[in-house]
Formats: sequence, structure tokens, C-alpha cells
Amino acid sequence: MQMTAVYSCVRILAEAIAGLPLHLYRYKGGGGKEKAVDHSLYRLLHDEPNPEMTSFVFRETLMTHLLLWGNAFAQVVRNGLGEIIGLYPLQPNRMSVGRDLDTKALYYEYQTSWDEPAGEYKTIRLTPADVLHIPGLGFDGLVGYSPIAMARNAIGLAQATEDYGASFFANGAAPGGVLEHPGTIKDPSRVRESWQATFGGAKNGNKVAVLEEGMKYTPISVSPEQAQFLETRKFQLNEIARIFRIPPHMIGDLEKSSFSNIEQQSLEFVKYTLDPWVIRWEQAITKTLLNPREKQQLFVKFNVEGLLRGDYQSRMEGYAVARQNGWMSANDIRELENLDRIEAADGGDLYLVNGNMLPLPMAGAYADSQQADKGESGEEEPRENQLLRRRM
Repeated sequence: MQMTAVYSCVRILAEAIAGLPLHLYRYKGGGGKEKAVDHSLYRLLHDEPNPEMTSFVFRETLMTHLLLWGNAFAQVVRNGLGEIIGLYPLQPNRMSVGRDLDTKALYYEYQTSWDEPAGEYKTIRLTPADVLHIPGLGFDGLVGYSPIAMARNAIGLAQATEDYGASFFANGAAPGGVLEHPGTIKDPSRVRESWQATFGGAKNGNKVAVLEEGMKYTPISVSPEQAQFLETRKFQLNEIARIFRIPPHMIGDLEKSSFSNIEQQSLEFVKYTLDPWVIRWEQAITKTLLNPREKQQLFVKFNVEGLLRGDYQSRMEGYAVARQNGWMSANDIRELENLDRIEAADGGDLYLVNGNMLPLPMAGAYADSQQADKGESGEEEPRENQLLRRRM
């Protein structure tokens, strides 16, 4: 997290997951759904998972753990009736996952505090029902692996580049050099320290040196350009962005971005970066926090539609198509735009269709009726007569 690029990537993803609306839904007849606001789990997921945290902070914390350690854990607290009454984050570096040799069942062992007399951590064993576990990418499907550990060489090079730059500019943006003396110096370390104290560092960069006893100063001319400092630093920033699948423009690299492609990159960020994380969260919550009966009636859903809305003109054109083709009402559209609903009596819930469009079977029936309306002479009956006869 000391790397600015790593910090930015983690913060972007953690805040994105934390900021998405999270709801518990109940299935309705006919393929519909409604928010299950009467269920105790709805408040925990949407508002406060515990008295100490908001839903945003809780999800931001777990997502940060997931990105840095590859796993996120939260203790599930239940009352005497088995109902969930709280969710509390657990530190991933204190958690281990094991399997009982006799029962083959998984268990979670958590280090709670340091036992001074025993010289070891106190641990508690939790069952899978007591732990909300969201694993990242892993090899066994049970435990995720830290992206930081897997890409430690790339991140290490980026850190080394930062350290070099900090040292270079702390030295007044000047490389080191060699002091030459025609004779023998009794205490070379004292001379070096005295020179460094007088002329070293950014604040002493413009001082004039006076050399005695025939001494000569020879700088070592290795510039940052020769070492490709800037190119290496830029490449490593993009390398870190690739690790977390973050578009470069989101961490401040606009070199290959433009107004025309930033929106597309942002949509791809939602589709290819956020969506897999969202699915991990949804499935982990469903697996742990819903019992078998509830899984048939309820489901958890993050709302990512707001991130996919696009620009204003594109949204309005899309709404117009949906409205004219009968699969969105005025209130459906207004809800997506965060506008007040129109009363049902005023037509807010009506679904309209274009009157020029007919189902295919009806179009065939209409053609048959046209043939029947023709007289024996083969001439077509006037249109107004057809309509009058149909009304009689």
C-alpha cells in the first residue's frame, strides 16, 4: 500500500464495490421481484452490518482485505433462534482454513490475542456457517492468493524505482562523485562525511566548493535518462494497473486516453473488472447467509446499472426505444433517473406500444380478411365500407 499505484487501484475497487447499491430481493410470481425489506438480513447488508460500521465501510474494508491478502472474512453472529444479527470483519492474516481429518469438514481457525505466558496466540475455531468467506483467485477453490504476493517482482521493481527517484532528488538531483587527493588521506571517512554534510542534499546543491591540497572532484555522470528512469517508472505503473485490471486513465495515466475512448474504457472496467468481483460477493453472501429454504425465495443483487448508464443522449435514446416498444413504463424510466414517480392514475405505470406494429399471426389474419373483402368482380371493396360492415 506504500506504492501510490497499488493504493490507487485498491482504493478504486474497494470504493466501487462499497458504493454499489446492495439489496436483498424476494422472488414474485410471474418472474418479478421485490425488495425484501421485512427480512432482518436486508438491514445488515444495506444499512449497518454491525453497530460500529455502515454498509459502505464494511464492504470497503472487506474488499481491501480481498485485494491485498486474496481473502476476506467476516464473523457471522446469530441469536438463539439462528437469525443473523451482525457481521464483523476479521483480519485475513490471522485466519487459517483447514479440514478435519476425521469428518473431512472445513473449519476456520482465528488468532484472537497474544497469550504472554504461553508465548503464542489464542485461537478460536469457527465453522463455515459462522464465517462469511469471500476468496479471490486461488488454486484449490477454497483459499485465494494475494495479488501482491503473486506479483511481488513487478511491485518490487516499481518500489525500487520510487526509492531511486526519492534518493536522486534528495541528493539535489545530482549523481555522486569521487574526491581525488594527490597524496594519502589519513581519515577518508571523515573527509567523505564532511563533504556530504556540506554539499550533499537538495538544500546544498548550489553551494560553491573550495578544494585544498590539490584535491579534485570528479562527478559520476549517470543521468536518469540514461538509466531510463521515467520509462521504467511509467511501465511499472501500467504493470500494476494490469495486475488489478484497472484502466490506466483511472490512476492518472492519460497518455493513450482521449475523450472518445475513456467512456468505453470505463464501461469495460465495469464489465471485465467489477462484474467478477460482484459475482464473488453475491454468491458468497447467498451461500453463507441464506438457509436452503431462503435460497428458494430470496437472492442478493448488486445494482451496477448506474455505472453502465452512459452519456445523457444515449440514455434518452435508449429510454425512447424501450418506451415505444412497451418494455418500460414512464415510472421505470424515472426510477432509473432518480426522479419522482407519476401516479398510476396519471398513466405512470402504463406500458405502451407502437400502433403500427402487430403480432405476426394477426398480420396474417388481416391479409386473409383483405382477400375476403374483395367482390366477385375481383375489385376490392372500398375501405370505408369494410370498416362499416365490421362494426355492424
